[in-house]
Amino acid sequence: MSRIARPPRAAAAVLAALLLPLVAPAAHAAAAPVTFSSSVASQASSNCAEVPGGASTNVLQLTANTCRTAPLQTFTFTPVSGVTNTYTIGTLTAGSCIDVTGQSTADNAAIIQYTCNGQNNQRWRLQAVTVSGATNTFNLVGVQSGKCIATAGDSTAANAKLVQLPCTSALTRVWRLAGYNPGTGGTTKTFTNPLDPQGPDPWLTYYNGYYYLAATTWNRTITMRRSTTLGGLATAQETVIFNLTRSNGAGTMWAPEFHLLNGPNGQRWYLYYVAGVEPYNLGTQRIHVLESAGLDPMGPYSWKADMLDPTQDNTWELDPTILQLNGQLYLLGTYYNGSQPMFIRPLSNPWTASGTRRLLSTPTYSWETVGGAVNEAPEVITHGGRTFIVFSASHCSTPDYKLGMLTYNGGDPLSSSSWVKTSTPVFQRSNANGVYGPGHNGFFKSPDGTEDWMVYHANTSASGGCDMNRSTRAQKITWNADGTPNLGVPAALGTQLTVPSGEQ
Repeated sequence: MSRIARPPRAAAAVLAALLLPLVAPAAHAAAAPVTFSSSVASQASSNCAEVPGGASTNVLQLTANTCRTAPLQTFTFTPVSGVTNTYTIGTLTAGSCIDVTGQSTADNAAIIQYTCNGQNNQRWRLQAVTVSGATNTFNLVGVQSGKCIATAGDSTAANAKLVQLPCTSALTRVWRLAGYNPGTGGTTKTFTNPLDPQGPDPWLTYYNGYYYLAATTWNRTITMRRSTTLGGLATAQETVIFNLTRSNGAGTMWAPEFHLLNGPNGQRWYLYYVAGVEPYNLGTQRIHVLESAGLDPMGPYSWKADMLDPTQDNTWELDPTILQLNGQLYLLGTYYNGSQPMFIRPLSNPWTASGTRRLLSTPTYSWETVGGAVNEAPEVITHGGRTFIVFSASHCSTPDYKLGMLTYNGGDPLSSSSWVKTSTPVFQRSNANGVYGPGHNGFFKSPDGTEDWMVYHANTSASGGCDMNRSTRAQKITWNADGTPNLGVPAALGTQLTVPSGEQ
């Protein structure tokens, strides 16, 4: 089974509260100029800088290709504090930046994508160059080398590789930044992870002006945090919103999720969670659901139902989430049959099954079986009319706990043949960033609805396991040219991340 018992949260929470002022993030305002996103268009051709294929690969050399509106040709310019006209340039992969390979100062050194580290070979000065009939045109000058981004051999051909060469006003070494924003004296708001230093299995939603966060407590309470800012969740009060009292589910609460769904009394929040018989009887873990009295995610809630399978109603099930597809409602989760596959079960309403569970995905790839064969914690994200399920794979006691993905290809959602598994992980450990065992994620929208974000837990040590020391983190995700989600690389704790779009 994917979980192992750990002591209750109370004692550790006291220590965490004492340390919180030292480690917890808060919303942070950096001086103008502002962060902006832009294409990077060569003034010698109709080509734009791009990350080939939109790949997340480290040490991938950038190219210049036909300009088009696409994430792989969109870069985020983040000002370096205290330095004039100097920026780091992020790629579509979260936590990755434009870099000069090997910190080289030589001509023709490759311009690559690499994990952001703040070093001078990832800092670029925008040096204005006047080009007749054009605006926002610059040399992109490397701080470490003093050389400029250019195409190899000053080529104007499609797919020309990007290198550094001495700076000149030649159009092959001048780039137009259509989205350039010098700032108007405003601020760029940022936050840092973690949002909860003891927050495994997190679920986060933005609703009606507030972010709401719940996570595993491993006791008989369900708690929630609320804040108007994402970074503010780190210091928000943790409020008990429900006490577990039912004999068949009175303790070891984990994996809470709350979904706004239509019920017989209109829209209500339905809070799904896992609990078992105390004390820490893992074999009795089952899925349960609460219903809110109104539209406040913090309740009050009343107990609604045990989410038991109609034909297999005495079996261990974990990690509930909701799928809405083709006008139908489904419960997703995981169960145990010697390994730990995922299931899908049809629902007639938010708390009632209309059929027995069906096998959704079985752990078969080697990256799904480290420490144990596990597919768990399915989470749904939709984009451009397509539906994806991102799930956690391998055992959570290992640093190789990670995320995989299923893509819906049409047909009956209850049939596993209607879902195609990506053959490689979509999110995994980053030794360089000190992030281990990232998994059990959720997705949420930015306040203005224009950005997709991910919440997840991870450990800060390769020896970390399935306990309460897994911390809650959040970061923006992007979309690949083929329409699939790009979850990027888990950012290091303490990295200044721009807040979600529309946050006030």
